[in-house]
Amino acid sequence: MNAAWLPLTTLATSLLAAVAIFALPEEARRWRTGINLLAAVSKIVLVVLMVGRVAEGYEDTFSFQIVEGVDFVLRADALGVMFAGLSSLLWLCTTVYAIGYLEHAANRKRFFGFFSLCVASTLGIALSGNLFTFLIFYELLTLSTYPLVVHSGTAKALAAGRVYLRYTLTGGVVLLLGVVLLYSLTGDHSFASERGLSPYLADHRGLLTLIFALLVGGLAVKAAMVPLHGWLPRAMVAPAPVSALLH
Repeated sequence: MNAAWLPLTTLATSLLAAVAIFALPEEARRWRTGINLLAAVSKIVLVVLMVGRVAEGYEDTFSFQIVEGVDFVLRADALGVMFAGLSSLLWLCTTVYAIGYLEHAANRKRFFGFFSLCVASTLGIALSGNLFTFLIFYELLTLSTYPLVVHSGTAKALAAGRVYLRYTLTGGVVLLLGVVLLYSLTGDHSFASERGLSPYLADHRGLLTLIFALLVGGLAVKAAMVPLHGWLPRAMVAPAPVSALLH
């Protein structure tokens, strides 16, 4: 039996936490702390439920059609749940640390709001069921991380933010081009599909090589792989909890 609500609810915990935190006044420290911890613990509980479902042989999937041939898909398979568990555990640890770290800092509402969006993006990446969904959350991760990189508002932080955007948005464009070309060739390709790309190899070897280079290049920028890592050392101007998650 497909429990489609499980991956969706797991993702929603971070999104709802972000909305609630943004809605709170800056001085509502206890409420913000409670929401952060409740969402972090709830997410771990839900991930444990997904682990149990995967162990029983279920792979829960939530999907809906965006346009014909393009679906938004969340899928709780073994690999996705493993990364979701890692993300959830790290979020709980960094949240506890960040609460104390930012005890007397300014703009805590903004920090924790985007922090929750960042974690929601990471979880969405882990549970993506196809390349379209993966791309949405990968770019949302870029946008939600930028305010955390420039959080202090200093000239150094703003300069690091500009470098971060130049790298990651360029990588995003390259990745998008690769995704569009792949979709134009094969259609919506589910990560769970056993249908590989070998049927297209004979007639489209050159195009597939280009698509491979675009996908790897775009992802290498985001993953800060040498020599496309220049943004990461500069981004360490961000508060320590953000730096920890980026690494």
